[in-house]
Amino acid sequence: MEILKPYRVRIDALDDRIVDLLIERIGIIREVGHLKARENIPAVLPDRVVEVRERAATRAAIKGLDPDLVRQLYTILIDYSCNLEEEIKKEKAA
Repeated sequence: MEILKPYRVRIDALDDRIVDLLIERIGIIREVGHLKARENIPAVLPDRVVEVRERAATRAAIKGLDPDLVRQLYTILIDYSCNLEEEIKKEKAA
């Protein structure tokens, strides 16, 4: 399996970057959650959910990546983000 080692190292490095970007994204979601709580804006804005997911899927398609894969990933990411914003709003209301 030594032949796979260089590829695994590259994949691990990319995974580290992906996790770091997810952490950065969630940090921004937390900021948005606090803003939405303060301004009484709903945590889930359905039009924005579609916009974010489709923007990512379109970009994926343009770059040669399966847009359905990206839609699935973004559905999970957006669901998590919306739930986090809901939690923040509930904490602020308590």
